Amino acid sequence: MNDPTEHPLHHALHAHVQESGGDAAGPYLVSLADDALRVARRRQRLARSGAGVFAAAVLATAGVAVADGATLHAHPFRPSVGGTGNAEKATRFSLLPVTSVKEQTCAPGSDGYPVRATATSPASCVQIDPAKGMTSIRAVSAKAHHSAGGWEVDLTLSPADRTHLADLTSALAKAPVPRNEVAVVIDGELQDVTYIAAPLTKGHFAIAGGLTSETAHNLALRLGTGE
Repeated sequence: MNDPTEHPLHHALHAHVQESGGDAAGPYLVSLADDALRVARRRQRLARSGAGVFAAAVLATAGVAVADGATLHAHPFRPSVGGTGNAEKATRFSLLPVTSVKEQTCAPGSDGYPVRATATSPASCVQIDPAKGMTSIRAVSAKAHHSAGGWEVDLTLSPADRTHLADLTSALAKAPVPRNEVAVVIDGELQDVTYIAAPLTKGHFAIAGGLTSETAHNLALRLGTGE
């Protein structure tokens, strides 16, 4: 089954171009829509192979945007019974720029992250640039909330990490596919490859896709306070 956000997102951008009467932004929006569709399909493959799903603010265009600082109707994460959690135990994660994605298995000893083959997609290898990424990130807060697309986990970074995230995504947003993508790595495993269309300046992003109320709250607990 396709990602429920894949085609609506793609069609919405194309519809915006048609409604705008083919203004100067038209070709850019069409290209953005097609890039978003390709990345959505890749994320779909990651989900099928058992990886998690990470969703950043991937759209920021004239008239069509997912705002970096959008107001969310969030529900605080639920601590484990009998305790309030400990921020020092929160699971850390990394955001690493993607340099290439090839439909082949990763060579032994390479720095690539493998994506297992599925019934409909071949194996692939995601190469990253660890020197230019962010490592050992710990979220200041993690909140599960329900949006129109389903359950998500909203993460907020520290002021220092927010600055690093803004710098990283500012550079990525200007690059061509796949160099405008970032690999999300948790506990040494690839969780998702996320397309960055605009700088994330407020240290806010969300993990989404296939989450239930229970799994969203558990993930918020894991990344926000740990157990």
